[in-house]
Amino acid sequence: MPPTRCLIAACLLSGSQPAAEAAPPPSDPVIGWARVEFDASGITRAEAGGLADIEAGRALTVDDPVRIASVSKLVIALAAARLVEEGAIDLRDDVSRHLGWRLRNPHFPDDAITLRTLLDHRAGIRDDAGYALPLDVDLEQWMAQPGAWDSDHPPGYFTYANLNFPVIAAVFEGATGERFDRLMARTVFEPIGLDACFNWTTCSENARERAVVLYDSDGAAIRDTQRFIAEDCPAIPASDGSCDHESYVLARNGAAFSPQGGLRISARDLARIGMLFLTRGAGTDFAFMNRHFRELALIPMLYSRRRAPITENGESEDGFYCRYNHGVHTLNRDGGACDDALFEGDAVYSGHAGSAYGVRSGLWISHEAGRGVAYFATGLPDELQPGASAFSAVEERLARGGGIETYAPESDD
Repeated sequence: MPPTRCLIAACLLSGSQPAAEAAPPPSDPVIGWARVEFDASGITRAEAGGLADIEAGRALTVDDPVRIASVSKLVIALAAARLVEEGAIDLRDDVSRHLGWRLRNPHFPDDAITLRTLLDHRAGIRDDAGYALPLDVDLEQWMAQPGAWDSDHPPGYFTYANLNFPVIAAVFEGATGERFDRLMARTVFEPIGLDACFNWTTCSENARERAVVLYDSDGAAIRDTQRFIAEDCPAIPASDGSCDHESYVLARNGAAFSPQGGLRISARDLARIGMLFLTRGAGTDFAFMNRHFRELALIPMLYSRRRAPITENGESEDGFYCRYNHGVHTLNRDGGACDDALFEGDAVYSGHAGSAYGVRSGLWISHEAGRGVAYFATGLPDELQPGASAFSAVEERLARGGGIETYAPESDD
């Protein structure tokens, strides 16, 4: 399975069917899970099970925020749409103008890197150099490492890479003069009314108290315990272990607040984002759902129809990625080398999946059928029971509503 997985235009998303009658294959048990189905008028089904915090014995609910992993990229794509509307950025511009330094694949120095190619995972960036930069590390120097670039393919070739998103965060900062986590609060969370945040920096005290603890498959806490939230650095500490935000320079790092996966959000609020996309903002008072956003939202679907599948020009991760454009993962359903049938039936879904720190998550929307689903589960092993597709069995159950088995390891304390 791919590591952290990873929308701009979920409002283009097409077709789905109600939960399948036949249950998906048996899956791994989880420590906690939440699942919310919705349509254009609101939430149609909300359910959760297991524990949010083993030590406290606190049951998990659909209102408890979790580190949602690469579904975070959905929200960053939404922020990109907002910044385009504000005139701060253009998807087609060379991002070097916002970074203040020249960003190029050294193997293809004549090809400009644009925000569009970064969102598409087609800029040639690779994760071999790593993507978790400490507070005091300089992104320009980091990108000079050989492992940060594809030496074999020119821009346009798809390879999913988390490092694209620290670069995008730095571009946002250079274009606006705002720190990434605060910019996300201003452009997305506050207008929609979400109590969500990156790395806990802008969430309320109530959200912190309701945090879903992340566990490995043995029940050992990995992060987001109450002790972790109160005492640990809200960014990636500097190389000497310090956590002084004065060492963080705008547009020179981008990774400190984990843009590739560090969004903390509840299943209910994730579903609210899905409903916003599903309705294209119709009937809402969200100030940024205007003509510019809607035009931008059409781009991924147009590209998905025109471009060859990733299996013909990119790394599909054994058929997991078939079409991916502007931050949208579209489940292809056209057979061939693709194996991305997370849902049963002939409908097409678009959205995003996530996987990190024992969490599997997803937000998927069907524009044709007018419905969608948001979900996550915790306490999972790295290697999962396979499903009938390139997705795992537990992801298929969460997506389709097949029933989830939970377990509760004893607390170490």
